[in-house]
Amino acid sequence: MNTMPNIDVIKERMKNAWNAGDYGSFAKYMEPGAIEILNDWNILPGQTLLDVACGTGQLSIPAARNGVKVTGVDIAPNSIELARQRAEMEGLDAVFEEGDAECLHYKDNTFDVVVTLVGAMFAPQPDKVAAELIRVCKPGGRILMVNWTPQGMVGKMFKEIGAHVPPPSNVAPPPLWGDEATVKERFGDKVSSLALTKKNYPLWTYPFDVPELVQFFFDCYGPTEKAYASLDSEGQNALRTGLEKVFSDGNIATDGTTHLVGEYLEVEAVKL
Repeated sequence: MNTMPNIDVIKERMKNAWNAGDYGSFAKYMEPGAIEILNDWNILPGQTLLDVACGTGQLSIPAARNGVKVTGVDIAPNSIELARQRAEMEGLDAVFEEGDAECLHYKDNTFDVVVTLVGAMFAPQPDKVAAELIRVCKPGGRILMVNWTPQGMVGKMFKEIGAHVPPPSNVAPPPLWGDEATVKERFGDKVSSLALTKKNYPLWTYPFDVPELVQFFFDCYGPTEKAYASLDSEGQNALRTGLEKVFSDGNIATDGTTHLVGEYLEVEAVKL
């Protein structure tokens, strides 16, 4: 018989995972691609933006540089602290707060634009996430998401991790946010338009080879660090081998570096 998971326990484990490692070092390799995505979204100076699961500010900091009125929220306090430090160092008018994508502490109809870059997709109750993204967005405002697809490189990475460290039962796999039919169902009739486009993550390059990249993930990316630490030596070796294959298959570099091709689903919804 299936039993519903204890969501509070799952969330605490997730918070610990995202708070582990060194996300600031990890995120710097994804920020150039985030900036390119942000530029394509054409968010105007003076608009109010909520960045949900903002990490260390990969979208928020560049948006604030462009004159956007930014608020960032994330479940991991260490990421929020780094984002605040970055904003303060640059003299940017941006607010960063610890919070939960499933229960945002903002009033209805607050923001012109609500965004999330491969972040809110990891919250364990996706219907609540969709409802919250819509709720805090102004009528006629945009909700923009970047979500890894199940069949893309990152989807395969999480599938490989799950083969060694099974995820919680009865919780939807995060890459389902990269499935068009699922996204349509989650947003339902609360949006006036919904554009879904599959793309590859831009400018995702590491100056080292695949084995070094796997170690970098174990050292810096909280979810993989926690998964690796939970295994015995045999399991760790098996996970390492599996991830090396996933990254090798997704690498288009031929010069000893790693340039990953990661498919994502871009979601652009307009609130009724």
